[in-house]
Amino acid sequence: MRIRGAVLEEAGRPAPYAGSAPIVVRDLELDPPGPTELLVRIEAAGVCHSDLSVVDGSRPRAVPLLLGHEAAGIVEAVGADVADIAPGARVVLTFLPRCGECEACATDGRAPCIPGGAANGEGRLLAGGSRLHDGARRIDHHLGVSAFADHAVVDRRSVVPVDADIPAEVAALLGCAVLTGGGAVVNAGRLRPGERLAVVGLGGVGMAAVLAGLATDDVEVVGVDAQPAKLEAVRSLGAHAAYAPAEAVAAGIQADLVVEAVGRAVAFETAVALTAPGGRTVTVGLPAPDDRASISPLALVAGGRSIVGSYMGDSVPARDIPRFAAMWRAGRLPVERLVSGRIALDDVNLAMDSLRTGGAMRQIIRFAPASAAAPTP
Repeated sequence: MRIRGAVLEEAGRPAPYAGSAPIVVRDLELDPPGPTELLVRIEAAGVCHSDLSVVDGSRPRAVPLLLGHEAAGIVEAVGADVADIAPGARVVLTFLPRCGECEACATDGRAPCIPGGAANGEGRLLAGGSRLHDGARRIDHHLGVSAFADHAVVDRRSVVPVDADIPAEVAALLGCAVLTGGGAVVNAGRLRPGERLAVVGLGGVGMAAVLAGLATDDVEVVGVDAQPAKLEAVRSLGAHAAYAPAEAVAAGIQADLVVEAVGRAVAFETAVALTAPGGRTVTVGLPAPDDRASISPLALVAGGRSIVGSYMGDSVPARDIPRFAAMWRAGRLPVERLVSGRIALDDVNLAMDSLRTGGAMRQIIRFAPASAAAPTP
């Protein structure tokens, strides 16, 4: 079938991206789903800093690549071996498929799935190969999802069904921002009542960590970011205090759990500096491969501090997405407040510029409903 999607043609072009246009929105061919796969009509897709990291070249990926890894949509067709999801179901797309069989999948989310990570690195689906083409040219999949398009073919192990009462925008954010930020607090950081949580970096993932902290009883939440607008935003969410990074360090802020959600060495150093003796630093940001931080091992040993690296918040999507959806339904996790703007697919280069300058939490690409956007066979 013919679809319309946003293809990264060249990474590392100079910003602003609205001018250099590294992403081109064009018509593509999408193959039917294989036996273990589904065809999903995308309803909403979030624009995440991990997408920007591929665009600016700090996370090297082969191109051409159809971007987008945080999304929700409606299943339109299933492969012959998919028996537990039917057409019409709303699903959350997740950016790391879990095979359920490798030794990493037995770690309860602590380690990324080995076959899933390999497939993501090679730009293919878990069953092998790409389902995307531009004539004779293969287009790679982004993290097994490629959601910056009106339709996607994904592996069954890359989706989690949700009830129809979960709005598409909320469902989309559950698949990355909330899994990563909320998971960093609940799974990797194991925040306990009576503790103080500090979050360094208040983009979509960091704000999701803030929401998870606020949903925990008797927890003081502190937001840390260099952008004054982000500090205002975190206060409006209910954070007890908000500081610029240097101000937080100078004020002697110490937290039992500190989540770093920036992906830069300087932010990681700030997070460690804010970690109280006996506390935990959980880092979920994805820095450039050559980024290096300087910390004192003595401060870790003498203070009994621990550092935890966490991919996707140590989440198991099939377990944690229903948990976070239930928290949203109960009014404890207002995920919709992470949305800072809604855009059309054609504005995706502008959206990358907004991320680059720090002016956005989560921008949502909205797609036309099925009645207004029937695909071309």
